[in-house]
Amino acid sequence: MTVAGRLIGVVGPSGVGKDTVMEAVAAARPEVRLVRRVITRPGDAGGEAFDGVSEEAFARRAAAGEFALHWEAHGLRYGIPRAVEGMIAEGRTALVNLSRGVLVQAQARFPRFAVLALTAAPEVLAQRLAGRGRESAEEIARRLERADRALPPGLDRVMTVDNGGALEDTVAEVLALLDPAGTEVTE
Repeated sequence: MTVAGRLIGVVGPSGVGKDTVMEAVAAARPEVRLVRRVITRPGDAGGEAFDGVSEEAFARRAAAGEFALHWEAHGLRYGIPRAVEGMIAEGRTALVNLSRGVLVQAQARFPRFAVLALTAAPEVLAQRLAGRGRESAEEIARRLERADRALPPGLDRVMTVDNGGALEDTVAEVLALLDPAGTEVTE
């Protein structure tokens, strides 16, 4: 009997709490790993823990095949280091914050790929975005306009969880969607 690893792409609108939920799930299940993204923005930009690189460094790394996935969104480039392949080969569940635009590519690339789609009511998102103090009122309004974008068609495994309430409730629901060990066992 072997333990099969998997990648779970976490998606949702700005302010839904993707990173907070991912960190809480990993804290509750030590066998779950978080994937740290490489992003073309300064490393001290705040928000999630990421590796900030220049456009030139990103292009070199992408050309050298250092990323399992990479894409552009919101004027930035994002990469998922190939180390994720080792996590999955070890039988781990790996959580990664992904863009909707790369989900189909991730599903084609990783067997057993699943999507965790986090949602929250617009008023909850607006309050959270305002609370973090990084965007103007106009930027918040633009983010809220994009909040209800649909997932791309053709995804095989999608788990949708409302993160509009207490974090503990969201984490309990996510953990219930995973089996007791956080992975699936195959024969």
